[in-house]
Amino acid sequence: MAGTTTARPPLGIRLMAGLRKEPDWLAMPPAALDDFRVAENRRRSSALLRVITGFPDRRAEIAWRDLALPDRRLRVRVHRPVPTPGGLPLVLHVHGGGFVGTATQSDWVNSHLATRLPAVVVSVEHRLVSAGTPLSAAVDDGWDTLREVATNAASWGVDPARAAVFGESAGATIAALVAIRAREAGLPLRAQVLVNPCTDLTSTALDYPSVREHAASPTLTVAQMEFFRRLAVPDGYDADAVSPLYATDLGDLPPALVIVPTLDPVADQGRAYATRLRAAGTPAELTEHPGAPHAFLSMPGIVRQARAARKEITAFLDGRLAG
Repeated sequence: MAGTTTARPPLGIRLMAGLRKEPDWLAMPPAALDDFRVAENRRRSSALLRVITGFPDRRAEIAWRDLALPDRRLRVRVHRPVPTPGGLPLVLHVHGGGFVGTATQSDWVNSHLATRLPAVVVSVEHRLVSAGTPLSAAVDDGWDTLREVATNAASWGVDPARAAVFGESAGATIAALVAIRAREAGLPLRAQVLVNPCTDLTSTALDYPSVREHAASPTLTVAQMEFFRRLAVPDGYDADAVSPLYATDLGDLPPALVIVPTLDPVADQGRAYATRLRAAGTPAELTEHPGAPHAFLSMPGIVRQARAARKEITAFLDGRLAG
């Protein structure tokens, strides 16, 4: 447990929310979403926003790299300690946002993980959900990246026998599903870290007490959740298939660290997933951060609990990625 109990998000979050008007998500046409996404991702990548998203560890090298997959090209953002010895553990990271977001927004946590573990942290610039792009496409991007890096481990300087997945919000959904695919494919993982995970995209997604309690959260509203769900699982798609909470078999998965901020509409989804993992025999640690809102790990400049969460993640991965 970290932080102290409070019924209100941090002041910085409330000030940011007061300065920005929330779009009418459910009425937003595809072209408007495209424009919004471009502007929002440019903002999240801005050097000026580092005062909120956090300053990367200067001891880390950060660079984009392109993956040439059989049917598409995919960008990843690679974080390495300097100097970089060979055979480091691999951490596959998936950023949050769902219909917005970029790997750049997570440079703070990923660069510090790279230097402190040390490890090579590969953050996937996955396809974002939109009209015509369901969440299953982003899951494919996460899985294909893990498989590509593990298969060509020498060229990446990683030890494929010491690999973990790490995701935030919708990225945690992807990371959890990638962990399940890895088990089915016989690709061993040492750990999974799921921060404020969204684990239920079925018709019950909005039926949790935490959703009712934090429906007007400044960093994730019910309208955003419903908008994301409509894009992620359009008509004709199986919501269970992209809802880790409803996976048929959660046994024999890598040990999990599930991090839940308490002022979060999806807090109960994280709690429920940790419970299901344990019931299936998969070790799962659940830590809660009172007073922290959804997406807090991407805002260390204004949410102090982000540093405590980073410390938890580092310790958890360090213990499971050791040689």
